Amino acid sequence: MSISKRKRSIKVTSLVAVVSVIALLLIFLVIIKRNEKQYDPGEPINGITVELYKPVPKNHPEVEFTDITKIAGIDFTHFSGQRTEQLPEDMGSGAAWIDYDQDGNEDLLIVNQSGPLTMTVGEIKKSTAHCELYHNNGNGTFTNVTNASGLNFHGSGMGVAVGDVDNDGFPDVFITTYGNNIFYHNNGNGTFSDQTKKTGLGGKKGFWTGASWADYDRDGYLDLYVCGYVKYSRLNKQKVTQRENNEEPAGINPLSFPSQRNLLYHNNKNGTFTEIAVSAGVADPAGKSLSASWCDFNNDGWPDLYVANDVSDNVMFINNGNGTFNDASHLAHVADYRGAMGLGVGDWDNDGDMDIFVTHWLAEENGFYINKLISREKIANNMQSLQFQDEAEKYGLGQVSLDDVAWGTSFFDYDNDTRLDLLVVNGSTNQQEEHPQFLVPMKSRLFWNEGSDKGFAEVTSVSGEALSYENVGRGAAFGDYDNDGDIDVFIVNNGGKGVLLRNDGGNKNNWLELKLVGTKSNRSAIGARIKIVSGNVSQIREVNNQSSYLSQNSLTQHFGLAKYNKIDSLEIRWPSGLNQRFQNIPTNKRIEITEGIDNIKNLEKHPK
Repeated sequence: MSISKRKRSIKVTSLVAVVSVIALLLIFLVIIKRNEKQYDPGEPINGITVELYKPVPKNHPEVEFTDITKIAGIDFTHFSGQRTEQLPEDMGSGAAWIDYDQDGNEDLLIVNQSGPLTMTVGEIKKSTAHCELYHNNGNGTFTNVTNASGLNFHGSGMGVAVGDVDNDGFPDVFITTYGNNIFYHNNGNGTFSDQTKKTGLGGKKGFWTGASWADYDRDGYLDLYVCGYVKYSRLNKQKVTQRENNEEPAGINPLSFPSQRNLLYHNNKNGTFTEIAVSAGVADPAGKSLSASWCDFNNDGWPDLYVANDVSDNVMFINNGNGTFNDASHLAHVADYRGAMGLGVGDWDNDGDMDIFVTHWLAEENGFYINKLISREKIANNMQSLQFQDEAEKYGLGQVSLDDVAWGTSFFDYDNDTRLDLLVVNGSTNQQEEHPQFLVPMKSRLFWNEGSDKGFAEVTSVSGEALSYENVGRGAAFGDYDNDGDIDVFIVNNGGKGVLLRNDGGNKNNWLELKLVGTKSNRSAIGARIKIVSGNVSQIREVNNQSSYLSQNSLTQHFGLAKYNKIDSLEIRWPSGLNQRFQNIPTNKRIEITEGIDNIKNLEKHPK
């Protein structure tokens, strides 16, 4: 054999050997992959979830949440009858704290769904499940005044938004539905009247979810943003492609339906509204929206808008100050494609800008977007100065939520230590295997803010028996219903009893509660920003900037003050542009400030 032939033979033999080795490696990898166990929610994984487990800190707050629903006289049950595997049945509902009679006590409005989509019109009208209004008696109890008030909406109710749209001193109510939305005007005498048609806030049938009031053009009147979810139509119960290793009937999977655009209603200042979402640039036609929060994220004085979308990109709209908005979602790094449901917005690290917490679906982790805002003095009017970074895992809010389907949420200082904490309400959309007519319940989670160096620690297990129960949680509304200086929570459970959680022990630390009354600005003072300084701690709040999920928190602003016995300075930036400053305010008080008036009104004082 010649040398050249021998070389060719060696090359061929070597090539065959290499190919054979590669083939064996591929076969080995395929076998390993087949035997690789998929992640099942709730299962600890060595190297990931086990090592990331964070024990309850020994110095955790001695605060408990107590279920006082029955004692308080609240008897609310969500939904009537048996669900029929249709998406609208499983998504609701929300609640709102509303001082509808302006007596200084937070009343409770709860949205409801009358029952399955198979119900006839007659059955819906007769259903025991409808929206309910509970009047706060001021002594820790409530009275059901639903029928007398006129707020007994029957239908597939979803979300609620509260605001004084005509500046008459009494808050009005907007309710979203699967169907036609409805607007109730507060008559100022304990009753409400349906003025949906008169105001122009109705007439658009669809699957509407979250709603939020804001004076986006700062003309002194509240405008309204309404989230559209999907263009829903009833489907058969056939299985669809897996979503995160879970099979779902097509009728309860949002991937089965096209998105529904959102609405922006401009207040015409004459009792009517005009829908302008497309011309303003905030229709978000590709988003399947569930929640939206108005907030001045870039600190330029104009309310911006962040929209949480399910299985579609979230959107950040920056207010141009001329009635239009720019989409800064990707520039700001918040265009996140996950199953987003609820929103919390607040300055968790007390650095002077607002951060965003987003609740997500199973195995997606909740998102925690830290605002990295560059000073406007250095980069004026530059959208790229607004930057966020998702640091959920770094600060203890990521892996811990892998097994959760999370909904209502809010930043709130439950122990009054000057740092904003988080409550996350959980409840699955997956059906129970043995009883598919029921959804899988889950525990909610309470996170204590240990400071910007340590992040959040889960303290659910040491914060009261009421937090140990599993429910199919949805909406959550936060407010101090008993005026004792700490924040309480009402939770709506899909297909179950609503729960009022009383905060017991948060007021061991000092606090301040502040009600604002607009004059040139909208009467509800929505959009006003408050900054208080005590010692070396600075805190900011913005009225009505947290949408939770289908819900609304109290418009009264709450500040925890730890052991500080006074507020050195309190500054208010009103939506009108007016700035007011006050000094040396005592703690443990409820006060009221009216725009343009320099004296402070003391509300009824409740001892610690």
